[in-house]
Amino acid sequence: MHETKNNTMTQHTKKALRQLVTDVCIAGSIASFLIVLASIFFLYWYEKSYEGRIYPGVRVQGQSVGGKKPIDIETYWKSKNVPFEKATFTLVFEDHIATLSGVELEVGYDATLSGRQAYLVGRSGHFFTDILTKFGVQQVNLTPYFRWNEELFDESLARLTESINIPVQDALFQFRDGKVTQFRPSKDGRELDVASAKERFTESLTTLPNATDYTVRIALPVNPVMPSLSTDRVNTFGIKELIGRGYSEFAHSIPGRIHNVALAAAKIHGILIKPGETFSFNDALGDVSAATGFQPAYIIKEGRTVLGDGGGVCQVSTTLFRAALSAGLPIVERRAHAYRVAYYEQGGYKAGLDATVFAPSVDLKIKNDTPGYILIQAKTDIINLTLAFELYGTSDGRKAEIYNHVVGGITPPPQELYQDDPTLPVGVVKQVDFAAWGAKASFQYKVTRGAEVLQDTSFASNFRPWQAVYLRGTKQ
Repeated sequence: MHETKNNTMTQHTKKALRQLVTDVCIAGSIASFLIVLASIFFLYWYEKSYEGRIYPGVRVQGQSVGGKKPIDIETYWKSKNVPFEKATFTLVFEDHIATLSGVELEVGYDATLSGRQAYLVGRSGHFFTDILTKFGVQQVNLTPYFRWNEELFDESLARLTESINIPVQDALFQFRDGKVTQFRPSKDGRELDVASAKERFTESLTTLPNATDYTVRIALPVNPVMPSLSTDRVNTFGIKELIGRGYSEFAHSIPGRIHNVALAAAKIHGILIKPGETFSFNDALGDVSAATGFQPAYIIKEGRTVLGDGGGVCQVSTTLFRAALSAGLPIVERRAHAYRVAYYEQGGYKAGLDATVFAPSVDLKIKNDTPGYILIQAKTDIINLTLAFELYGTSDGRKAEIYNHVVGGITPPPQELYQDDPTLPVGVVKQVDFAAWGAKASFQYKVTRGAEVLQDTSFASNFRPWQAVYLRGTKQ
């Protein structure tokens, strides 16, 4: 009986334990359910709270933006872009200039992108990553995207490069039979440093946010490029550099005159004048006749314009005279024309800067008193009808000056003059000389080297008045 009683108690105990376990399980399920329900509610509430807003823990350039809308971020960075939009960038090297505005370069922060990037933090679609960033467990610091239109900037630099860059040129010198047959002086080159120019531009952007003046001037860096062969290394005559240049124009010249100018200039081209030597134009030119290739053209002879071999040679002597003056060389002999010639006043020159020659009595003589040889180089342009002489040698530091150039005593030209021309068809009339007023011209010529005066002299010309001259065709 006692055993029966114990069995009954054990059964009751087991039943109570089972009920307790059941109750605990039910209670645990309810608690878990309530926790899950609370979590779902919390997540729902959290998402609703940040709907359209940026989650906590998000920073842009170190600044907290949690709880803000993307439009707030966009508006903020747009306000930061105002100085860049007002800016004007001027790229400068000497007289080479390009100007770009901040608006056309689109300089500034990408405000829309910054707002969008901040908003997408915690919304990537990757559950665990989003949970960490959504609740600020994992801090995110975004850097705003700063940009400009690099393609447009590069195009501007490319255009400047075309005008700034100068190709380097090595010297060339060939001497044969007493004349220089080939000559090319060395020339330093230069190149725009594009990479450094971009660096200077980006550096200028850092100063704009606090600037009061939005005009940005950027000096472009340009590097020299030196030739591998300089002029003085390719010759033994001491020819190093350009020491003088003369220029003239001969528009409206007839074909025969153009031919003679080019021929005479070619005969002078390439001549070397020794140190201490006096150059004679007539000796260098040689015989002027049909036998040496000269053609008939109009010359002034005995007070008249007449056809003669070598018309136009004085264009060459005049241009060389100007080159010698530019180089500061002593003019041993020079004679002015009897009349003002329109060709020698083309290009803005005053009357009196001319030199006539007529062998054997009238010559142009120039002395080389420099320490080295002087090389004469002619540049004849028969298309644009211009002539230039360049003198190369060794500079000793001298400087030439033409001053007090006065043209006065003006007298009117006589009546027009018509000349028969057998090379023009009958009925054709062509003007070859233009009316020139008579004048008296003079100028002072001074050459100095430091404090030393090497020359101080004057040149005078007495021009008689000259009439307009027309060619009248007689060719049948």
